[in-house]
Amino acid sequence: MIKKFTDKIPSILKNKYLLTGVAFLVLMLFFDGNDLISQYRMRKELSGLKKELQFYRDEAKKDSIELSELMGDSLELEKLGREKYLMKRDSEDIYIIVRRPAVKK
Repeated sequence: MIKKFTDKIPSILKNKYLLTGVAFLVLMLFFDGNDLISQYRMRKELSGLKKELQFYRDEAKKDSIELSELMGDSLELEKLGREKYLMKRDSEDIYIIVRRPAVKK
């Protein structure tokens, strides 16, 4: 009975080296700690982190240029204080106008 069943299996599926190799490949590709899915996720995260790093480098460069301009020119420092931090001189008044978005009816 078993002999008839084993005769129907192709000889390539009886090769123990091929079966061991396929089992090892499946184990490494899908069930290992560093499988394909994990590698894909890590590469995607690395790409995002590289973009974020470049963004922060650009921002740091822009901020250092702005800082050097502010330290060199007192008019630029006053302009920044007035526009960004709403600072004023003692004899001045500041009026802030907030525009509301138009309401659609």
